[in-house]
Amino acid sequence: MFYLVDTNILLRFAGPTLALNPLARSAVQSLYADGHTLWATPQNFVEFWNAATRPLARNGFGFAPADAETELQLIESIFPMLDDSPTVYPEWRRLVVAYGVSGVKVYDARLVAFMLAYRITHILTFNTVDFTRYAPEGIVSVDPRTV
Repeated sequence: MFYLVDTNILLRFAGPTLALNPLARSAVQSLYADGHTLWATPQNFVEFWNAATRPLARNGFGFAPADAETELQLIESIFPMLDDSPTVYPEWRRLVVAYGVSGVKVYDARLVAFMLAYRITHILTFNTVDFTRYAPEGIVSVDPRTV
């Protein structure tokens, strides 16, 4: 089975001292051991850099750019990146209109658009509630605590 990995998993996966790191790593290892394929998108990597290099005082992780680069290289080697195909935007556009999506939730809708474009049904995320609205699309959000 294919899984998309949410950015919050990538962020927790990145550093051994980060909260929820052991849980993120355990879930990823377990899914790989069970034969699943875990994917990321260009958006995930952009969001990772944004949050990783944002100061702690602004709800970021406070990584220096050089440290963010090291961690990004690691996660890029573990989670292959899906190409940003021409079918993603029309899917995203349909989703935001159909589900009345607004504000920062448009980024979750874009991840779902990738999932639909690539026929991926599961997303590994610490924020399962963010994806429940997409259940009618066949999207299943999986919390690492349940893996």
